[in-house]
Amino acid sequence: MKIRIVRKTDQWNNEDFAAGSRVFTISHVTEGKEQVPYDIHFSDGEGRCWRPSNGMLELLWRLWGDDSTAWAGRQVELFQDATVKIGRDVVGGIRVRSMSHISKPMSPLITVSRGTKKPYTVQPLATNTAPSTLPPLAPEDAAAWLELINAATTSDELLSVWKNAQTAGVSKDAGLIAAKDARKVVVS
Repeated sequence: MKIRIVRKTDQWNNEDFAAGSRVFTISHVTEGKEQVPYDIHFSDGEGRCWRPSNGMLELLWRLWGDDSTAWAGRQVELFQDATVKIGRDVVGGIRVRSMSHISKPMSPLITVSRGTKKPYTVQPLATNTAPSTLPPLAPEDAAAWLELINAATTSDELLSVWKNAQTAGVSKDAGLIAAKDARKVVVS
């Protein structure tokens, strides 16, 4: 049996991006918990939210404005940055690499520490193809993925299958999304 560490969490963490960046579509923003003022929810975020640092929140605010309802449907590419500090400690964190709804690279000044602002460059993100316009999976491929999804007996197993689907590039298939969402209800 292989041993793996699975964190039970309702948010995206730095470690989730160790394999590379991911593009998410924002669905809505809610009041945050504890030290983070806002939770940013994604339509394709597996039920987890992003709790951005104040600097990344300031980036979104400066480039998209202060009306978070206007952010719905917009996309961000998030990545792991090992150089992120909290106080004097280098702990790593999540940063924005690119954003939709900007037409050229932008470098707004954002707060990096108390009283210090520095430019942070973000690239424009071409809007992804909508899932409904993607070519359907071959029937045998869809059947194999559906079998894996329906075989999951715990939410951790389902999450593992879905991460594999993302790696394989099939996680935007409407049929698989519906099967995953239905299975999530059963295993939760």
